[in-house]
Amino acid sequence: MKIVVVGGGVAGLVAALSLRAAGMTPVVCESARELRALGVGINLLPHAVRELTELGLGDALDAIALPPERLVYCDRRGRRVWDEPLGLEAGYKWPQYSVHRGKLQMMLLDAVRTRVGPDVIRTGMAFERFEPQERGVAAHFTDRNTGGSVVIEADALVGADGIDSRLRARLHPGEGAPSGNGVRMWRGMSRYPHILGGRTIVVAGGRPGDKFVAYPVEDPAAEGGPTLMNWVLEIRDPQPGEATDGSYRPVAVDEALAGAAEWSLPWVDLPELIRGSTGIHEYPMVDRDPLPRWSFGRVTLVGDAAHPMYPMGMNGGSQSIVDARVLAWSLAHHDDPVRALARYEDLRREPLNQLVLANRELGPERIIALAEEVGGPVPEEHATALSQGYKQLAGCTTAVLNSRDSWSVSPVSR
Repeated sequence: MKIVVVGGGVAGLVAALSLRAAGMTPVVCESARELRALGVGINLLPHAVRELTELGLGDALDAIALPPERLVYCDRRGRRVWDEPLGLEAGYKWPQYSVHRGKLQMMLLDAVRTRVGPDVIRTGMAFERFEPQERGVAAHFTDRNTGGSVVIEADALVGADGIDSRLRARLHPGEGAPSGNGVRMWRGMSRYPHILGGRTIVVAGGRPGDKFVAYPVEDPAAEGGPTLMNWVLEIRDPQPGEATDGSYRPVAVDEALAGAAEWSLPWVDLPELIRGSTGIHEYPMVDRDPLPRWSFGRVTLVGDAAHPMYPMGMNGGSQSIVDARVLAWSLAHHDDPVRALARYEDLRREPLNQLVLANRELGPERIIALAEEVGGPVPEEHATALSQGYKQLAGCTTAVLNSRDSWSVSPVSR
């Protein structure tokens, strides 16, 4: 079975690896002319790490990432209002990882080229449209290197091309631009010593637009020395809207310092952190409304193309990885791609739609918002209920993840 995957990001590359492991032939078409190690930090939750581990990538991931041990919520003055263990410390069989997104993508890219073949990823291929066929689907691209048209016939077509997916736009014309909540995220990476004990993810502030987030993606070379620290400072616009003009624009150091001027956290020197950043960029906090359908015949969506969500609960990238694995499992268990994609959607769409809506209501970060409202820590039983309820919604409680069957599939099982 030949599967064309539109998009060479994390979701697309994991899809290619999973499809190959299940005995299928993936072709990845990426619009960029070159895949480079871009981006900032990302967290992979244990349910995503399990999938990468079962793909045989556990050691490679461990070599480029850091496993955080605690999540700490603080108020705007830096006082703890809630904390909980993460990964192995929380009883999962798999760790959680903080990693540079670019390093993760390059690790996956190397694995695809090694396992599937050096020519499986075709860059500079801008998706244009598709045509259903009697026994397949024809995907049409523009080769950005030559300007020519390219048609690839396959058994199924998968959109893994992100929040601005051109394939999603074909399936749901007239949807429009992503919607925002008025929050701009200034993101950077800086050499800075560990904070709050070391392998800690810290979230300070209250509601979106008034938060600071930091976590390391590697350990320092020497005890007490600097590590590579990912940080996010949220700024709220007065008028939330749908426009995303200025997305990913560079933010000058002086502008970032002005935005952080009213913050005073005892465990981090924000001006030093900002000045030490190699580059600061602005990302709008945007998502899209949940879809009533992902799959149309032999065509479907995965990852941010299917369910872009606000970055609450660190679930976006992790759920994209699970999507790719469930997709390959479904295709491996059905000779008919149409039935397979319908089964994949049955397993994934409704839970992910609920997660998108939950993130609009702050997800687990309702804990820190409530703490701001009451002026102190939320009662432990209430905070625990909010945290566990979100994990249940995301399908990643320790009990569920540690005991559920694997999504791995071998070619002989077909």
